Amino acid sequence: MKQSTFVQTNEALWHQLEAWLDFQQLPAKERAKRHTEEPQLDFPADYRHLCHHLALAQSRMYSPLLIERLNQLVVRGHNQLYSSRMHFWYRTVDFFLRGLPQLVRQESKLVYLAIALFFGSLISMIIAIQLQPELVYSVIDGQQVALMEEMYDPNNRSRFGREREADSDMLMFGFYIRNNTGIGFQTFAGGLAFGLGTLFFLLYNGLVIGAIAGHLTEIGYIETFWSFVAGHSAFELTAIVLSGAAGLKLAEALVLPGRKSRRLALLDNSRIAIQIVYAAALLFFMAAFVEAFWSSQAIIPPLVKYLVGMGLWILVILYFLRVGREQQA
Repeated sequence: MKQSTFVQTNEALWHQLEAWLDFQQLPAKERAKRHTEEPQLDFPADYRHLCHHLALAQSRMYSPLLIERLNQLVVRGHNQLYSSRMHFWYRTVDFFLRGLPQLVRQESKLVYLAIALFFGSLISMIIAIQLQPELVYSVIDGQQVALMEEMYDPNNRSRFGREREADSDMLMFGFYIRNNTGIGFQTFAGGLAFGLGTLFFLLYNGLVIGAIAGHLTEIGYIETFWSFVAGHSAFELTAIVLSGAAGLKLAEALVLPGRKSRRLALLDNSRIAIQIVYAAALLFFMAAFVEAFWSSQAIIPPLVKYLVGMGLWILVILYFLRVGREQQA
């Protein structure tokens, strides 16, 4: 292949890499001043292509100027790749302490819609069952209702709230993670069905949780139920909402793609949705941990569990409303 053809074929990629590397070297404040968006590319894959181009240029004995240009670009890429690996944990911490709460606020309309659907159905069902107790059977079958009653019966402490062995706590921790992951994945992936799946699972989970909470409250199992769920509810319920918001972000691309094709809109929106799912996954993990190692401990007084639960709700709300706001401004 002639050098001119080689350059013409690959120069667009080289320019993209140069622009991306230049962007990475800009301080954060400078990026904000210039309102510069990060060039989109798959750096590891494109860097491998660049190394291959350099090897080809050397083996075909192209001009020294071209080889030197590619060599300098490879060196810059190598330094960036090494630096990226060294600063992985820094970027991860920065994402959770700055980028994530900013992103959730950026997508506040979808988050509030998910909140309205999920908590609206949950609270409505709790209230409705206080007025008409038999409504619980319209959502949950009699066998499951009996199981819940047995589990939270204040007189049946041998089955619920006992002090478990450590291996039992670990077993339940794994079970809760699996259960939570299933709920989150269904709610998120439902967005690919033009949002119908996400809408269904937000409403369904809200109705089911509301039916359980409403029924156990109505029959007087208040302390055993609410003291158990108080600790992990902030993490678990918020994670369901965020999974729903991420699913709605996918649906937005399919229903309202704007001037983009649905495929391109879905690709762009999925980058945002996946980051929201990261938050949901972390919250589901934290909920499972608290549920397995804190909520189930009978030795902890209910009042302490209520106070801790309230504190966690306040922290979660403040995190998404306030963290990263100064940097964002």
